[in-house]
Amino acid sequence: MLNSLASGRRLALRMILLQLAVAAAVGLTFLTQGRREAWAAAAGATLVALGSALLAWRTFAGLGGGGMTLWRVVSGMVLKWIVIFGGLIAILGQWKLPPLAAITGLVAAYAINLLAFRFKG
Repeated sequence: MLNSLASGRRLALRMILLQLAVAAAVGLTFLTQGRREAWAAAAGATLVALGSALLAWRTFAGLGGGGMTLWRVVSGMVLKWIVIFGGLIAILGQWKLPPLAAITGLVAAYAINLLAFRFKG
């Protein structure tokens, strides 16, 4: 076995915590432009962290065969995108928060994936 379930859980937890830290940092950075921008940026980044948490929860739910594992990953990914798109619709449509700040927070939180997986290139 090349990768254990425990190491996958640790990686997911590290990524989620880093995404939440980025949400706080981006929110504080946008606070210079105003409260609405800060809330939008922090909410955009938090959506990614929540989506990643749902994906990790589904993916690492337990042991199973290849088909069961694939089903968990796919269903977790669908949940993640539902949360992100639904949250963006709420941020931009319902609460009418600034779109640039929300998308900046979203992109900043997604950039953590590169750091968490130690992608170099």
